[in-house]
Amino acid sequence: MQNLLESLSLIFTFQGILALIIGVVIGTFVGAMPGLGTVVALAMMLPLTFAIDSGPAIILLLSVYVSSVYGGSVSAILINVPGTPQSAATVLDGYPMTKAGRADEALGWATGASVFGGIFSVLILVTAAPTLSKVAINFGSIEILALIIFSMTTIAWVSHGNTIKGLLAALLGLFLSTVGQDNFTGLSRFDYGNFSLSAGFHVIPILVGIFALSEVFHQAFAGPGAQGKVEGRVGFKVAGLRAWMSRSKQLLRASAIGSFIGVLPGVGAVTAAFVSYADGKQSSPNSEKFGTGEPDGIIASEASNNAVTGGALVPTLALGIPGDGGTAVLIGALIIHGVTPGVRLYVDEPVLVNMMFLALFFANILLFFVGAFSAGIFTRLLKLPASVLMPIVMMLSLIGAYTVRSSMLDVYVAIIAGFFGLFLRYGGFQLAPIVIGYVLGQPFEEGLRRGLLLTGDQPLRFFESPIFCLFIGLTVLVLTSPLWMKLLRRNAKA
Repeated sequence: MQNLLESLSLIFTFQGILALIIGVVIGTFVGAMPGLGTVVALAMMLPLTFAIDSGPAIILLLSVYVSSVYGGSVSAILINVPGTPQSAATVLDGYPMTKAGRADEALGWATGASVFGGIFSVLILVTAAPTLSKVAINFGSIEILALIIFSMTTIAWVSHGNTIKGLLAALLGLFLSTVGQDNFTGLSRFDYGNFSLSAGFHVIPILVGIFALSEVFHQAFAGPGAQGKVEGRVGFKVAGLRAWMSRSKQLLRASAIGSFIGVLPGVGAVTAAFVSYADGKQSSPNSEKFGTGEPDGIIASEASNNAVTGGALVPTLALGIPGDGGTAVLIGALIIHGVTPGVRLYVDEPVLVNMMFLALFFANILLFFVGAFSAGIFTRLLKLPASVLMPIVMMLSLIGAYTVRSSMLDVYVAIIAGFFGLFLRYGGFQLAPIVIGYVLGQPFEEGLRRGLLLTGDQPLRFFESPIFCLFIGLTVLVLTSPLWMKLLRRNAKA
């Protein structure tokens, strides 16, 4: 109790409260800017922490870390551009709600789910960090490979009845993930003698092109008749308690998935969002509406990717292993401020650890109010005519693509991806499988190749791992579920 009171006293100072507010506000707005994201937001704020005490500095960075993940959902919902890669799955149902004139509802669902997922993960972090860190150690390359294979079942769900086209689009995404330097041999692949391609494609230009620029080009080619105003209610609307209670299982499932995947080093919130989306598509009573503007789809993505924030801190604080890119920056910041993450941190610095837990909790609470306030500002964009809004979207998209690596190649990639996405739309292809294939391609390849190295090129030995068997079994169950559900219905009628 004494440690808890001391931790509260560190937060409820003028500097602590100010750091909390500034961190949440800046994180939300930076996260909403395509191409910046969590790592950039933390890197921008890190030099500012040198001038303040370690307590407020850590509070500031944790607040930015939490809120920047949420901020990506704002642009994903309003302009079909994920502000951060973590919000790529939010596009699938968030933007259709905006096109249906329900942007205020979509932001309300995203904000509520983000806050719930964040608080859920903090509670997990507080109560189960030592235990979960031991579980995380059991996840090697083979186990993570099985998790990635399971998350790829999302492709079947987002293909909307045309699985063949969905798989072809996903294969294209997988191919794009192989462009650039091979992490195992150091050789460049598919660069065709162009040095700029040796670094591979970054996810942001592909996201921006496939989702945002393809929409801009579609509007341009469709002509003035398709432009007019984008209808949408200005502001922020939170559903009633009954609506939230009816979706409580989806909230809990998505938050649990995000917290668990966050614990696994190197997997990240993007994978968590797509795994949760696939699970939601399977378990939600409204699964047939996924991809058309279904709140359960937003909940699946946002609750899970925000739950990763607390989960990723488990290996960060308990083992000194970064759970994702954001926590890698946080580890550096902690060391700069004289704090060494690792197994002794909970014993040597209990007051500081409790302060970090409380800062995460209060940052998530404050996130709801900042989200509600900023929604009115963001949604006013929807009242602009499309002839004005679409050039703004294009400008922000290209700036975001360039900002990632300050490379014109990324701008060209975004534009090419935009035209390619337009042609795929006209061909009846879904765009999401390309992104899923690309995002999961690199961890899939690394897990497979490391697993083959560990087993002496004997893939059948993968099944010696119980965790691998569990996830492969779940994958088979999910993929065959339409068949056995049909058989169950037929037997029930008989």
